[in-house]
Amino acid sequence: MNPVACLRLRASAATSPSPSHRQPPRSVYRLPPRASASTAAVSCVMASGKEHATTASADQKKGGLLGKLNKVVLAYSGGLDTSVIVPWLRENYGCEVVCFTADVGQGAIEMEGLEKKAKASGASQLVVKDLTEEFVGQYIYPCLRAGAVYERKYLLGTSMARPVIAKAMVDVAKEVGADAVAHGCTGKGNDQVRFELTFYALNPELKVVAPWREWDITGREDAIEYAKKHNVPVPVSKKSIYSRDRNLWHLSHEGDILEDPANEPKEDMYMMSVSPENAPSKPEYLEIGIVAGVPTSINGKDLSPASLLTKLNEIGGKHGIGRIDMVENRLVGMKSRGVYETPGGTIMSAAVRELEALTLDRETMQWKDMLALKYAELVYAGRWFDPLRQSMDAFMETITATTTGSVTLKLYKGSVTVTSRKSPYSLYREDISSFENGEIYNQADAEGFIRLYGLPTRVRAMLEKGI
Repeated sequence: MNPVACLRLRASAATSPSPSHRQPPRSVYRLPPRASASTAAVSCVMASGKEHATTASADQKKGGLLGKLNKVVLAYSGGLDTSVIVPWLRENYGCEVVCFTADVGQGAIEMEGLEKKAKASGASQLVVKDLTEEFVGQYIYPCLRAGAVYERKYLLGTSMARPVIAKAMVDVAKEVGADAVAHGCTGKGNDQVRFELTFYALNPELKVVAPWREWDITGREDAIEYAKKHNVPVPVSKKSIYSRDRNLWHLSHEGDILEDPANEPKEDMYMMSVSPENAPSKPEYLEIGIVAGVPTSINGKDLSPASLLTKLNEIGGKHGIGRIDMVENRLVGMKSRGVYETPGGTIMSAAVRELEALTLDRETMQWKDMLALKYAELVYAGRWFDPLRQSMDAFMETITATTTGSVTLKLYKGSVTVTSRKSPYSLYREDISSFENGEIYNQADAEGFIRLYGLPTRVRAMLEKGI
């Protein structure tokens, strides 16, 4: 049996209860308590594990150039950087290295050959976990429900993925008896903060190793030379001119010509969406079912969170939906330019926001929008497990309890247009909104309201005119 295959863990598909018209539904997707730890992680020693374990044991006796660690869990992608980090950790910390790979929807191509690569780099174990359902149901959906958008545009794709990966690393570290965790994030980016704040929140006793802040390797050529020196096969792949991060929610592009904000992105850069100009000339209509602030169905068919998002990515990408080009403020202080593709997320966001127009009153909506800005800031900054974000999430869950119903959207050449919205908890009343007089709203009542509401304005004007 393929060792990687034996590690595949599939979260059971969440099912959505039918909405009750007599009592508001409770949120379908809840965050786990902060103190809880996942017990789903599984580790698997590769076929050559015995050979590497012997080498690791020898390393442990003598320690390393920078210190002494027993066992390190490394966030592993199989690329050049993480392949080099494996021998670097063994050389500098005299430790056994357990490689960990999280499947958050980055695609099958990026998951291929990981066993062979990790084995060749000198890792003793490879652990792979499928986090797609957890990622969507417990990280993406809370942000979606909250309306969290960073700096007006960014739907937080990478920001939400890092804490779910880091949490899984903490779980694996406990299971394999590791005393440290490591990542391949650079010292200039946001991801180092997101990983390490999660480590601190969930297990402050773990040692954190960040090679890019410690080693002398300065670029790709240095990394290749180090790999050759330590007999680590250099991953054979065509290096992209862009720096990309992909998961089930989005695909980000940075670097190369994008580093100049004046340059228009090239069309061949995009991978999840077609150009709006080349999208179908006939619009497509979708009905998105929503329960307690999160999507649960497409055109009447209930789907698990990950399956629903996958389907919307396919449909949205076909119509050129969800392209964002922005200059953002990184947490570490610098500005950066990124281009994001979020087809399914853009459709979901439009549907949920529109249904709230029916189910939330004015004051609640205004407060929700204000808090959403802070919520997005916390997620962007890696503070997923902060009490503040968790408390704000409880607020969001409570006020969206009645955000249940359906929204019909029209997708056409890069645009998303709402054509219909329905909810059994709608605050919209046609008998009140109508221009005709009714028993509940008498137009004559507006005169007294305006007099009282405008009293401060009238008094100020009287003062200025000496009346």
